[in-house]
Amino acid sequence: MSDLPRKAVTRTVKLAALPLGIAGRATWGLGKRLGGKSAEIVARELQQRTAEQLFRVLGELKGGAMKFGQALSVFESALPEEVAGPYRAALTKLQEAAPPLPAGTVHQVLAERLGDNWRDLFLEFEDKPSAAASIGQVHRAVWHDGREVAVKVQYPGAGEALLSDLTQLGRFARLLGPLIPGMDLKPLITEMRDRIEEELDYELEAEAQRSHADVFAGDPDVVVPDVVHQGEQVLVTEWMEGIPLSEVISDGTQEQRDAAGQLLARFLFSGPARTGLLHADPHPGNFRLLEGADGGLRLGVLDFGTVDRLPGGLPATIGRSLRMALEGDAEAVYEELCAEGFVRSSIELDPDAVLEYLGPIIEPAEVDEFTFTRGWIRGQAARIADPRSPAHQLGKQLNLPPAYLLIHRVTLSTIGVLCQLGATVRLREELQAWLPGFLAEEPALGD
Repeated sequence: MSDLPRKAVTRTVKLAALPLGIAGRATWGLGKRLGGKSAEIVARELQQRTAEQLFRVLGELKGGAMKFGQALSVFESALPEEVAGPYRAALTKLQEAAPPLPAGTVHQVLAERLGDNWRDLFLEFEDKPSAAASIGQVHRAVWHDGREVAVKVQYPGAGEALLSDLTQLGRFARLLGPLIPGMDLKPLITEMRDRIEEELDYELEAEAQRSHADVFAGDPDVVVPDVVHQGEQVLVTEWMEGIPLSEVISDGTQEQRDAAGQLLARFLFSGPARTGLLHADPHPGNFRLLEGADGGLRLGVLDFGTVDRLPGGLPATIGRSLRMALEGDAEAVYEELCAEGFVRSSIELDPDAVLEYLGPIIEPAEVDEFTFTRGWIRGQAARIADPRSPAHQLGKQLNLPPAYLLIHRVTLSTIGVLCQLGATVRLREELQAWLPGFLAEEPALGD
């Protein structure tokens, strides 16, 4: 018997309670205001209650519901402080833990996937999970050759739960929209549904992780644990110590924050260039800050269940457009965006207006180093979310080609984490080193 709630009706009832609860609390809040409480106090209480219900339900259900919560967590820094406060603690919990499966269920899965003598593969196996995520939980163990390992066990019924949750969440995506100003949540949910099959395939995940482990072996900045064993619903990898990035966000020193931010930006841009793959799940629970042999800091990277395959690295269109925008060449930027489908052929926009729209967004690349703050990203979100602003009106007319959906989400998510860290990052340095098209091409000899 599985302990993951997977009957469609059970999960649907729990998720359907979310919009009903929000509506009920709004009525409760109106009554409080009529009773004399200030609107500000009532709003804060409403937000606290909504946060508690939302993330309790998402965490309990695991599956697609929890995955959606993790995706939202990286955008928390874009929310106004009076709104973000109640969400922060609940979001952080989602990044690192969820109610675990009982040991009996875990043993059953291991016996089915590794054989009845599965214990012979391990010298030690901890029944209590060290981490629990959207489709599986991780147990610490010692492999039969003495290596410390992480054993990732997929929840029984995880595929069915993912589909059920994301379908239901898609139905009231508009209601959840105000959680992240300026962001349409429906495409995010749709893209998650489209990648369910890949997310559940531990063979694909093992392949992506091995590719990264091989390329980054001995790297001074990035550590990727190697794959030890892979089965249908079980993945065994080398164990990795380190400080979870969520702890650096909540309690880290400024030195740790800056180092984590720089290393995260380096991994985001160097990964596709070096491996042809983009790690596409950049929430803080998937990263660790490690101490290097030389006393410096390194970034540990986990969970390669979702990747974007980019054989040529990140598209050169991104680098070229960014370079030309920094040079102030509005016409060239506009032509590049039109050619790649960011501006539909049926729409005509003012190139100068497009460049003005992009101006604040590309600010981190204009300077040698940039401090990412919650205030900065809130300003960006408010500018784009305000229906009265020219940025909002122009943004509605732009198009995001399907090939860029995942790249866009990963970039936004990474910026969200950098703002949570409050890190000062030499972003331009990473763009020059790794982003195709960002540096003007050297003329060939004789040209």
